Amino acid sequence: MIGNTKSRWAVVDGLRMHARVPADPAPKEAPAVVLVHGLIVSSRYMVPTLSRLAPDHRVYAPDLPGFGRSENPPRALDLPGLARALDGWMEATGLGSAVLVGNSMGCQVIAELAVRNPARVERAVLQGPTMAPGARNLPQQVARLALDVLREPPSLLLIELLDLLAAGPLRGLRTFHHATDDRIEKKLPMLRAPTLVMHGGRDPIVPEHWAREVADLLPDGRLIVVPEAAHAMNYDAPSELARHVRAFIRGRF
Repeated sequence: MIGNTKSRWAVVDGLRMHARVPADPAPKEAPAVVLVHGLIVSSRYMVPTLSRLAPDHRVYAPDLPGFGRSENPPRALDLPGLARALDGWMEATGLGSAVLVGNSMGCQVIAELAVRNPARVERAVLQGPTMAPGARNLPQQVARLALDVLREPPSLLLIELLDLLAAGPLRGLRTFHHATDDRIEKKLPMLRAPTLVMHGGRDPIVPEHWAREVADLLPDGRLIVVPEAAHAMNYDAPSELARHVRAFIRGRF
């Protein structure tokens, strides 16, 4: 158990998938929220947001296959493969639908799932959506990540290093290349669910102009900028993220 969370396991396509859930879950009638992590990292860095949503939401933070404590598939999954795994995990967990909240590459996974199986996604929150056109290459992403590290809490770097060791650098690199091949801008106009785009004003990985373009491409999208947040708002500004997610779920936008 980490903090106020506990582990839950499910088998998807023969692989055990791990998820973190609140130790004291909300009632069954509470809205369901699924937190989708980004590249290399795991559900571990989602715990601050999970904890803040837990009192009045059924919150789940799965580890996608190959990351965190979930089992490794034979090869690194591409975006369709990760979305299928998330879809299968929701089925195995008994979640017909939920509000999906993603950070970074997790936004790409959510967009893919929303196109493939729209019924799964009641609402979507895309926080720091990658990959931005014009920066889909390793040198630029590494440079932007280096800047972001300086703007995030030092404890996040430790989490990222531990999760990188767990996933393995080769799996991380192959997943990165899959993410750069993904064209999220072609999927966004097909998202049916109301979608909130959240941008950290200090995020060097996702420029504000790209966050605005993401919101504009959505049929029912809106943008909120949190000036003091960096890229991993779910970790460095979880109270702000949870406040806006809660309001969005209640239809206050």
